[in-house]
Amino acid sequence: MSKGHTGRSVEIQNMSKWFGEFRVLTDINFTVNQGERIVVCGPSGSGKSTMIRCINGLEPFQEGKVQVNGVELTQKPRVLENVRRNVGMVFQQFNLFPHLTVLENCTLAPMWAHKVSPKQAEERARQYLERVRIKEHAHKYPNQLSGGQQQRVAIARSLCVQPSIILFDEPTSALDPEMVKEVLETMTDLAEDGMTIICVTHEMGFARKVADRIVFMDGGGIIEEATPSVFFHEPKEERTRKFLEQVLN
Repeated sequence: MSKGHTGRSVEIQNMSKWFGEFRVLTDINFTVNQGERIVVCGPSGSGKSTMIRCINGLEPFQEGKVQVNGVELTQKPRVLENVRRNVGMVFQQFNLFPHLTVLENCTLAPMWAHKVSPKQAEERARQYLERVRIKEHAHKYPNQLSGGQQQRVAIARSLCVQPSIILFDEPTSALDPEMVKEVLETMTDLAEDGMTIICVTHEMGFARKVADRIVFMDGGGIIEEATPSVFFHEPKEERTRKFLEQVLN
């Protein structure tokens, strides 16, 4: 575990979720401390992305409780707004506005959601674009950039609201293999700065290098939680061992 954890960023208790009659999450119990780096992995359809989308209210859940920075999550607009002010999210498909420049994509949320002045929002955006090593593309439009560059812009945009927690939902799965490395390097830099990170990914090298804890999901439940050394070398569950055989061979 990283040094300096001073409290709980996320606490999920007995959370279950249905899509119609299909139970997609079953009795999830999961805690993330401040400054922790968590990697969530598992086969497709195991509920990984749905779980992290519940953390910032993008998906409602039917049973249980979620607390983010001590605030209990409900679907009330004021509660959702409060939680989302502190939780950044980076999606699989970038979700950049194609008609806005890189700089405009990054200044929009600080100005509208956080009432930051245009000048301050631009200064902040340029700072984070430099942080993800893409400041020279500030005045380009998303379709003028590679997939890896667009994802780095999406990371910068998420940082511009200065979140205490950042969620990554399979951030490299839509990228060509040669672009994956640059995005993972950017995420590794963030992790080294002590930001609370929850990342759904199939990139086991990243998990091994960066994670304080790995959460393995299957069938809508958490099967195993462990440090990388235990997860990769001494997994307790047979289902975990089979998954690792598939992804590491």
